[in-house]
Amino acid sequence: MAENPVLRGIDPARFEVVKNALLSAAEEMKIVLAKTAYSPLLKVAGDYSCGIFNARGEMVAQGPDLPIHLGSMPDAVRSVAQAFPDVAEGDVFIHNDPYRGGSHLPDVNVVMPAFHGGRLLGFGCVRAHWPDVGSATPGSYGATTEIYGEGLRLPPVRLYRNGEPDPGIEAIILANVRTPSERLGDLRAQVAANRRAVERMVGLAVKYGTDELLRIMDAILDYSEAMMRQALRALPDGEAAFEDVLDGDGVVEAGEAEDRTFRVRVALRKRGDAIAADFAGSDPAVAGPMNAPLSVTASGVYAALKMIVDPTNLIPPNSGCWRPVSVTAPPGSVVNAQEPSPVVYANHEMSHRVSDMVFAAMFRIAPDRVMAGSQGTSGVTTFGGVDYRTGEPFVSYESTKGGFGARPVKDGINAIASVISNMLNTPIEVLEMSAPLRVEEYSLVPDSGGAGTWRGGLGARRSWRILGGDLRGAMCFERLVTPPFGLAGGKPGAPGRVWMELPDGTRCRVPGKGAYTAPEGALVTVEAPGAGGYGPPSGRDRAALREDLLDGYVTPEAAARDYGVTDP
Repeated sequence: MAENPVLRGIDPARFEVVKNALLSAAEEMKIVLAKTAYSPLLKVAGDYSCGIFNARGEMVAQGPDLPIHLGSMPDAVRSVAQAFPDVAEGDVFIHNDPYRGGSHLPDVNVVMPAFHGGRLLGFGCVRAHWPDVGSATPGSYGATTEIYGEGLRLPPVRLYRNGEPDPGIEAIILANVRTPSERLGDLRAQVAANRRAVERMVGLAVKYGTDELLRIMDAILDYSEAMMRQALRALPDGEAAFEDVLDGDGVVEAGEAEDRTFRVRVALRKRGDAIAADFAGSDPAVAGPMNAPLSVTASGVYAALKMIVDPTNLIPPNSGCWRPVSVTAPPGSVVNAQEPSPVVYANHEMSHRVSDMVFAAMFRIAPDRVMAGSQGTSGVTTFGGVDYRTGEPFVSYESTKGGFGARPVKDGINAIASVISNMLNTPIEVLEMSAPLRVEEYSLVPDSGGAGTWRGGLGARRSWRILGGDLRGAMCFERLVTPPFGLAGGKPGAPGRVWMELPDGTRCRVPGKGAYTAPEGALVTVEAPGAGGYGPPSGRDRAALREDLLDGYVTPEAAARDYGVTDP
């Protein structure tokens, strides 16, 4: 039997053992972070990713975390390696610069090298979303027009030397955030998670030898590349394009009453074992923070393609996976931001929409592998101010879940982080203990899932009562204007909605992107978008529609309107 060229003489059993050990180590990092972090966003909701990288900054193993970080985390580690050629044992580095491999300023990368016998094995990296990194808005989600107004921006900086933190660097960081003790706790948790990665890498080097470990790490990348190319060859060749309209950037231009929409266009070209995504024709950069660095755009492409090409999830997600995929976009466009364009919204909002666009375009090439449009937004809601119970500043950051798109063989999923995200819902009890807020409703939105042979997933409704004093809030929602699309005759999902009811009962508008003041006693409500349906509604099974009516997912009025059924 011929030797596998990917393994290059490596024992296949040893290869599997080490590959899975590195994946397990990345998952251990996640557990360490969740058990030691301070903020609910990290210890409960899971807004972070953990990875193990080689000395060149290529991702070898990622934990079961967020697909949104697939494209940009390697660039972040590579930036550290390039900035510090003198990296030494006991070092820890930190940075969040979107123009050096970061995604947006709240996503803070902590990177630690692993050494054995004086040789660099690679790096551990934890990218964690900090609920606040400064700026004029609690939660750092204001509609600014330059990155300088988005909060504390850190190029790659040495945070620890010889295993000890630099008190000067820590002091600078903590002086620029609203909740310094919580930020310090999260930062130390990131360091602890990286220590676990280093321990596991060193343990493998001790057991198998440094040279063998490094050979296997390179072979893991080649293995993923070979599997990805094989999977791509199994799909038909073809070309397809899709254009989508985004709600706006959060900045209302002078002389206008509404936020101006803008367009993104993607063209896919699949040939043999490679695929290219070209965003030529997308609109130029916008004033507000909806401009995505190219690595963020690439993450949206990678996440969708991984689901399409590898539906059984057999290919390890690492830098080798993306070698057959090229992503290009005009510099200075909304999908290839250039400094100093603001970017904070685009990290998740643009990558959400890009991934949906890839599904829509791939419908022409592989219609049995795609799904209809999902919620298309992270539905971010932040509150900040002084907690009347403690007299201390607080920041609350939540992501309200929407619908997952319907598939060619099944319905979408209700109220779940979709496609580029993998976050959990923040439990109401945790939120109310952490912030002066009371959740008065958390429910599914009936009829928000697009009608179809397979129904789109429903969005969630969440209402917060403001307690103990006025607070400053901010929103970041997409799909309030343009609904998630259906496919193959399926209907679109419902767009999202956001509003505030004042203490006197008056309902007023809340910006879908940007900051506002929420007075004491007000009730702030968001409805996350649903998702599109797949296939014509006439094809829906009557028994399934009856179940939808009994569950309250579909109302009798919608059943008559969308399905033409009054007595299922």
